[in-house]
Amino acid sequence: MTDPTPVLDAERTDLLAALAEARAALTATVDGLTDEQAGERPTASALCLGGLVKHVTRVEERWLRFVVEGPEGMHARLPEGVSWGDIMSGTAEPPQWMIDHQQAFTMQPGETLAEVLRQYEEVAARTGETVAALPDLSVAHPLPEAPWQPPGQSWSVRRVLTHVIVETAQHAGHADIIRETLDGRTAT
Repeated sequence: MTDPTPVLDAERTDLLAALAEARAALTATVDGLTDEQAGERPTASALCLGGLVKHVTRVEERWLRFVVEGPEGMHARLPEGVSWGDIMSGTAEPPQWMIDHQQAFTMQPGETLAEVLRQYEEVAARTGETVAALPDLSVAHPLPEAPWQPPGQSWSVRRVLTHVIVETAQHAGHADIIRETLDGRTAT
């Protein structure tokens, strides 16, 4: 016998529904595109539609690891003896996770839009499972040390979900502009 699907409280239901709406707005922008179109950069920005989906997938996956594992789940460590100042000034080579982060904004050779969307769906399913299994949305972890994070702060699961919703919605707006520039179609 399998475990029944947990019944979500109203807050989890609302947060996951808002995230699902933002995801749907983003993925609607790639509807009907070829792999080549998903990788095109028709604006002054370096962003492409497939890259935006990849980036948001990575963001959601990393933040949900944070929810479960704390700051170590973000895998944002610097090499021994390297400071953020070294990275920001360009006097040290960025670690692989930073290179991977930059590459997430583009479609790499051999990547397909279908695979990018499949990975996004998998992350979305894991997010729903993780949120359903958590005992309390108030559980908090300290943010990892990074120049873009407020020092000394902690985020609750609730705050993380809100951040992921905002990030996804923001990039859905970017994607709508790119799609309109690409072929005149908008998703909204």
